[in-house]
Amino acid sequence: TPDTLPIIYERGLFDMYYDWCKSFSTYHRSYDFLYVDYLFSRLKKMYNFQVVVVEIDQILRPKSTLIVRDTTEIINELESIVKSMNWE
Repeated sequence: TPDTLPIIYERGLFDMYYDWCKSFSTYHRSYDFLYVDYLFSRLKKMYNFQVVVVEIDQILRPKSTLIVRDTTEIINELESIVKSMNWE
């Protein structure tokens, strides 16, 4: 089969699972897209997730996309946080 790995890295078509309770070694403003699935519901039990939103803000490039899939309660709470950071 053809080696498609260079295309995957060139176009940024890779993903990872990450434990947000640990430090994330990356350059600031490295990512264009981030999708989180019930992350904030899980973190709310352990942490104030405003810290995680700040971390996400640091790793996303300007005009990048964050897609959050979570409960309505969490989305409403998160919406007020991100609006205070001037996110759309």
